[in-house]
Amino acid sequence: MDSRINRKAKKKKRGKKVILVLLLLILSLLGYSAYQFYSGYKMAGDDQLQQEYTFNGVKDKNGKVNVLLLGVDSRGEEKSRTDTMMLAQIDPKTNETKLVSFMRDIYVEIPGYQNYKLNTAFYLGGPELLRKTIKQNFDIDIQYFMVVDFKGFEQSVDVLAPEGIEMDVEKAMSENIGVSLQPGVQNLNGKELLGYARFRADAQGDFGRVERQQKVINALKDEVLSIGGVTKLPKMAGSIQPYIQTNMSKFDQISLAKDILLSNSSDMDKLTVPVEGSYGFNSYSGVGSVLEIDFEENIQVLNDFLNGKSSE
Repeated sequence: MDSRINRKAKKKKRGKKVILVLLLLILSLLGYSAYQFYSGYKMAGDDQLQQEYTFNGVKDKNGKVNVLLLGVDSRGEEKSRTDTMMLAQIDPKTNETKLVSFMRDIYVEIPGYQNYKLNTAFYLGGPELLRKTIKQNFDIDIQYFMVVDFKGFEQSVDVLAPEGIEMDVEKAMSENIGVSLQPGVQNLNGKELLGYARFRADAQGDFGRVERQQKVINALKDEVLSIGGVTKLPKMAGSIQPYIQTNMSKFDQISLAKDILLSNSSDMDKLTVPVEGSYGFNSYSGVGSVLEIDFEENIQVLNDFLNGKSSE
């Protein structure tokens, strides 16, 4: 009888030790993550995205969560331009994520203004006017926005991969990207990787840039999923936080980043607007070269893509 009581007491004592060890591990991980996040955040100093934006988001009628993702080159200016315009859609029922890339040179109606390129809407009125412009031209309701300054992208890449991200640069690139890149497989630091993603001074123009942006996203996903990348995530998140403006909660930001970064390429459907064969080129005084698109065709493809039908 005494031996059974002793065994139970020892088992109970071991159980308490295991719980204590687990609690200490959890607290240590939380402490480490908080410290790394703060150290990353402090890297920005006073160099942060200062612009405040208003955004009157509208929920999607089909119950999906639509997020407007924008990359800007602020350079301390009051009005910024955006080279990257993407729509991320998350389906809360299936956790499926879809990504739509919009070409910056699409010739659109901008509410309250004359027709301009799509990215001009952001310059004229920030993410709110861009939201209205996308709604008017493509009939998509957008609930959230996230603006990320390119400086934050550079810094977060350098935190994640101090030795650079391996990329196969397909041609010499230097015009209007702030760096000079030569062809071949090489490791690119944050500034170089950003330049690679932004390059458009060739025959492919914006189409080539969108392809490279998606290529960069996949490379970053691979780096994040590596053993070393996972340990750097808290500091990476902290380093980019000062360069973000959004109406999303911190929890929703983390959830969105998880859905995009942790999904396999085959799991995340991607679409580029305009779709192939639905556009032509034109030029207007005061506007420059533009893409004139078949809106009816693109709206139909977008609707099918975002609501479960194949875009093929």
